[in-house]
Amino acid sequence: MNPKLLVVDDDEIIRILAQDMLEQYGYTVQTAEEGEAAWALVDRSAVPFDLVLLDKQMPKLGGIALLKRIKADSRFKDLPVILMTSDSRQEDIAEGLAEGASYYLTKPLVENILKFVVKNALEDFVQFKELRTLVGQQSSSMTLLRSADFCFRTMSEAKDLALLLADLSMYPERTVNGYLELLINAVEHGNLAITYDEKGQLLREDRWLKEIESRLLSPQYSGLSVNVTLLKTPSASIVTISDQGKGFDWQAYMEFSSERMFDLHGRGIAVSKSACFDDLEYLGNGSSVVVTVRLPCSPA
Repeated sequence: MNPKLLVVDDDEIIRILAQDMLEQYGYTVQTAEEGEAAWALVDRSAVPFDLVLLDKQMPKLGGIALLKRIKADSRFKDLPVILMTSDSRQEDIAEGLAEGASYYLTKPLVENILKFVVKNALEDFVQFKELRTLVGQQSSSMTLLRSADFCFRTMSEAKDLALLLADLSMYPERTVNGYLELLINAVEHGNLAITYDEKGQLLREDRWLKEIESRLLSPQYSGLSVNVTLLKTPSASIVTISDQGKGFDWQAYMEFSSERMFDLHGRGIAVSKSACFDDLEYLGNGSSVVVTVRLPCSPA
């Protein structure tokens, strides 16, 4: 079944243009002209929506208010929402991202950018749903583990390890995406030296995974691995992820940045820090990161 999208905007021209562009790419698209009507569609639809494109400024129920309502409902908290805006004030954009928006788009909409942003948001959503179905499947005996060392190189190994670490954290649904984000960063940006700008270009050209696979086979990078250590105490699960790269300016990625609001990537560390872990700290030049998950208190 084709992904089902909802476009919400009080401007009829924007609704028509967005619907036409998206339907060209095979999506099933419904539209709404204001927030309450949009909420009714999301709330009562027999077939759930896969993504919502939402105008930030609308009469009655505005975009941020509708975004908060969607994210507050347990049925839809993982539903990707892309905000559309003609207002690029940094504080307003930061508010939308902090409330759970996946991306921002500026109006008037540009077809190629709309295509890439929707595609990436849907792929992230599918991956997240797949991870959610897999967490919790590790043996219950793994809860007895107190320390462990891991070593991996590839994206598939990163996914497997993220699932294991999430299960061991005792909060698998909360932490799994954060672990996966940091493990993938260690591979792509750390060991394989793919820069921020390079990743953006690779995503726009749909060559990101191919480039990763190519570099993994290159003699320059084939001997590099990511090392992960786990330490569980009675009160916390502490994971250290260390790559063999040259590091990066990690301070710039710890919070939502106005400079990257409209990029196709670059929010994963900030999201992991705010939503997935109780503490996230990069060490030195950024080639190592330590994340902490506080465990439920043991009975006295």
